[in-house]
Amino acid sequence: MPEPDPVGMTIIDAADADHLHEECGVFGVYGHPDAAALTALGLHALQHRGQEAAGIVAYDGEQFSAQRGMGQVSDNFSSKEVIGRLRGHTSIGHVRYATTGEVALRNVQPLFADFEFGGLAICHNGNLTNSYQLRRRLVHRGSLFQSTSDTEVIIHLIATSLKETVVDRLIDALHQVQGAYSLVALAQDGIIGVRDPLGVRPLVLGGSVTPGSWHRKPAHSTSSAPISCATSSPARSS
Repeated sequence: MPEPDPVGMTIIDAADADHLHEECGVFGVYGHPDAAALTALGLHALQHRGQEAAGIVAYDGEQFSAQRGMGQVSDNFSSKEVIGRLRGHTSIGHVRYATTGEVALRNVQPLFADFEFGGLAICHNGNLTNSYQLRRRLVHRGSLFQSTSDTEVIIHLIATSLKETVVDRLIDALHQVQGAYSLVALAQDGIIGVRDPLGVRPLVLGGSVTPGSWHRKPAHSTSSAPISCATSSPARSS
């Protein structure tokens, strides 16, 4: 790992210098009957951003289904049986390069939790610089963590928020975190894509392709729209 020298410069280990350091990738599809399959293809395109683990959560209007595993996308999502179990018109996915938390299955994203308002899956790319302080505060208040990923900090902040809607709870949670990140969340009524206030981490909102035309989906779109960690652009779809 890089280490600071006595004057604050960063020293890169020569043995590690020829490896990619992308720090995770996120992808989501809303409003398509093959959402999980398209999400798997999207994760293939983002494989360079993380090779340690991959996961997808899908929603079919009644229940959430998930598949997560160590290794690359092809190790986990190459069979029709796996994709067939991820039923639904909406899904999100994640490829992991561990920046915070141990390399273990419990840290593979998307993370999922049942809240008062229903189920919610979250995956994110980036680093929360105050995650340790937030975790200590949440544990002191009684939160029980199941992973060592800083993504779970956001989940607990949502759970303890006094706001009413899932969007307002997410906004309330993100107002408490610091760092550079992009995030995709899957709720029962849609997908939400978020970047940090400075737009440091990449995120793009795309649109569906129809014969002879292409159009970008606006915020609050109810049509099919992929969200991925690819280029710098604000994104939100619900």
